[in-house]
This record gives sequence, structure tokens and C-alpha cells, in this order.
Amino acid sequence: MLKDNKILIGKNKNAQANILLNMANRHGLITGASGSGKTITLKVMAESFSDAGVPVFFSDVKGDLAGCVLEGENNESIAKRLENLDIKDFEFKSYPVRFWDLFREFGHPIRTTVSSIGPDILSIMLGLSEAQEGNLDIVFKIAEDENRNLDDLKDLKIFLQYVADNKNDYITKYGNITSQSIGVIQRSLLSLENQGLDKFFGLPSLDINDLISINSDGRGVINILNAVKLFNSPDLYASFMLWLLIELYTKMPEVGDLDKPKIVFFFDEAHLLFNEMPGYRLKRITQIVKLIRSRGIGLYFVSQKPTDIPNHIIAQLGNRVQHTLRAYTPAELKVVKTAADAFRENPKFNTEKTILELGTGEALVSFQNEQGEPEIVQKVTILPPQSKIGTIDTSTYNRVINSSIYAGKYDKDEDRYSAYEEVSKINEEKKIKEEELKKIKEEEKLAKEKERQKSKEEREKRNSTQSKIKRKIFNKTTDKLLNRILNAIIKKIFK
Repeated sequence: MLKDNKILIGKNKNAQANILLNMANRHGLITGASGSGKTITLKVMAESFSDAGVPVFFSDVKGDLAGCVLEGENNESIAKRLENLDIKDFEFKSYPVRFWDLFREFGHPIRTTVSSIGPDILSIMLGLSEAQEGNLDIVFKIAEDENRNLDDLKDLKIFLQYVADNKNDYITKYGNITSQSIGVIQRSLLSLENQGLDKFFGLPSLDINDLISINSDGRGVINILNAVKLFNSPDLYASFMLWLLIELYTKMPEVGDLDKPKIVFFFDEAHLLFNEMPGYRLKRITQIVKLIRSRGIGLYFVSQKPTDIPNHIIAQLGNRVQHTLRAYTPAELKVVKTAADAFRENPKFNTEKTILELGTGEALVSFQNEQGEPEIVQKVTILPPQSKIGTIDTSTYNRVINSSIYAGKYDKDEDRYSAYEEVSKINEEKKIKEEELKKIKEEEKLAKEKERQKSKEEREKRNSTQSKIKRKIFNKTTDKLLNRILNAIIKKIFK
């Protein structure tokens, strides 16, 4: 709830928990056990940022955050909470929402080219080993050097095969390329297609600035990624969110410290972003988190445990909300202690013990003050959201999507001249040359065969002629001999 140009998140009898807008890009963390109230906290924050004129982006993995587009409804539970919080100016209202969906079912399509997403993120999507990722790096480098546009999966697949078929031409310049690694990448791409994510690659690409919109009434647009289907493939979900983070960092200019963020991103199920992430990649992401606030961007990670977030990342998160944790084992109690130690101690209560005793909708909070220092931890009750809690029907999705200023902008696929057409042309020319060469060889073979046949016939003819001459000579010789013998016999008889 926006109040006095501050984001009011929660209250207790003695204090309020406010996020200062000029400190909102110092990033934040929302953690707690399943069912503890993280989703409501995220929703309250998103609505408040919107009221402050700050666009928001978050993923909706359950479909229950889409209700931001409809006005909230009062009920006994909400009325009681507002009474306990002594809030009398609470207003139920709807918010300007824009829906996005990689699968094009419940939102505007989000696409990017294979070249734009790069080998790092694609390797995460495909679950490649370091060696396989190295081969993919080479393929991307060859495509860049040869000006091959890798727009969609068909471009990448045909270019992978092209590189594999001609690897001996590239090994000296780019390093070893193995058919085995290329084969693994090709099989992984097939699996990716079967999951339907081939729709993510292609044109037109998402313009990241389209996520940074202010409504006509001055409120920031809440961008909601419908991730219900995407979340069934956790690696793909994590990869997509990382791509968005990197895209924001690389595309947005430096702006320094602002009165309020240009946009706030919430990364729900944030543990998936860092799951089994190699050290070299984590180092890069940490650097991005450190520097991205100078681009006016606030990042808020949402997960069950603070230990889900790497230490180097969590050190950059200045605004924290901790809902209850459940601990029954020494390892779980250690997590609670880690969560408690992250707060600036409040002498009025035991932080570690309080985390275990929090009820649904209650939280420990600590936000940064004007000096950029973390405030003393407070136990508060989180405000209810002002928009509808829960899911919406398909007709509401369609109404919002069709009335959006981006309706039609990303809906039609574009298929420009790219690697697929180029390599297909090369392969076709190669096939024609091979067929011509084959034809020439067949003609040469036929000519040689005719020559051999002609030589054979001439040889046989010569042999036949010689045989006739020999027989004639033999016959003449034989006749002469027989005549001599006969004459000799006759002379002897009549002598």
C-alpha cells in the first residue's frame, strides 16, 4: 500500500514497515515456508510499486497472482486484519496488468533469437556438460564469424550439423569439435522441442523496454508471466529468468541513483536460478546483481529458505521479509539460525525463536533507511492486497490481452533469411556438385567401358583374321605335304 510516498508492507502496534522508494533498487528477499504468506507479500509489494509509478515484472507459477487485474473483495478475514492494523483508508482496486506467456496461451508471446540468448543460457536449458558447452560455444563463434543468423531452433539444428560435417575445416582455428558432443546437443534440442519451448526462439524478439510501461493514470504496469506450464520444466524456467536478468543488465543504460526504480523484478522460486550453477557463472550473476541497481532496477528474490540464495548474492539484498520457517531437525534449525543472524537484532524479542512462532501473514522485516543501513528487525502483520486474491478465468485473460497496446505486436512469427536458408543453399549447391561429379564419373566410366569393349572387339577381330590366315597356310601346307606323299607312293607302286 502506497502511503506518504512510502511502500507500507506491514504494521504492528508500535511501528510500520516501509520500503523507501529511493532504496527499493537495493534489492530484496522474501523467504518463508510454503503457505506462510510469501505470495501475498509479493502481491502487496507489486501493487504498491505500481501505485508509485514503478513498473513490475513477476512470474506466476500457480496462476494465483493474475487476480491483480481485478478489484479485490472484502471478507471477514481481510476486515479483521485491517481492523487489527488500524488501517481506515484501505481501498480495493484493480491494477494495470499485462500478461506474457512463452507458450502463447495466456499472454503475449515472449521470443528471442538463439543468437541473442547465447551459448551460456542455452547450455543451462539443455543441461550440457562443460565439454558439450565448449562445443556449443565454438558453434556460436563460427556462426558469428560467418555472419549466420541463428534465429530459431531450425537454424541452430542445421548449423550444428553443418559444423559437424565440416569440423576438419574448423578445428585448427576454433579447437576440437567432437561429433559425440554435437550429437548430445542435437538430442537435447529435440527434447526442448518436445516440451514446446521452440516457440520461445524466433522473431520478433521481445523489446525489453516494453516491460517498462506507465499507465495513463500514472501507475506502473504489472507484467505477469504465466509460468504455470513453464514451471513444469524447472531448468527451462530458471534459464528463462536468468536470460531476462542478463537482458535487462545489458540493454538498460546507467542512470545512477533515482528517486524510485525504473522497474522492479520479482524472481519467484529463486532457488531454481542457482541450483547447481557452476562457480564461473555464479560469479558473473553476482556481478550483475551488484551493478544492475545503477541501471535503476530492483531485484527481489522469493524462495522458501534464505540459504537457497548464494551468500554473495544475499549480501546484496538490503530489504528483507522473513515469514515463518518450520524446523524439526538440526539442519533445519541451522537454517533458522542463519535467517535470524541476517537481521539487525531487536532487543525486544529473540529473532530465532520468533521465526519459528510466526503465524500466517506475519513476518520479520528489515528495510534500508535513508542512509542505506538496515533497520532493526520488526515483527509485523503484512497488509492484505488491494486487488483480487486468486485466479481469473480465460475470458478475463483474453479481454486483457486483446485490449493491450501490444496486441498483435508479437503474435505473428517472422522468418527472415537466416542460417537455415544459407546452409540449405550450401547443401543444395553441394548436392548439385556431387551429382554433377557423379554424372561425370559415370560418363567417364561408361566411356572407358566402351573403349574396353571396342578394344576387345578389335582384338577379337584381329585374332579371328590371324586364325583364318593360319588355317589357310596350314591347309596349303598340309595339301602340299599330302600331295608329295601321294606322289611318292604312286611312283613306288608303278616303278
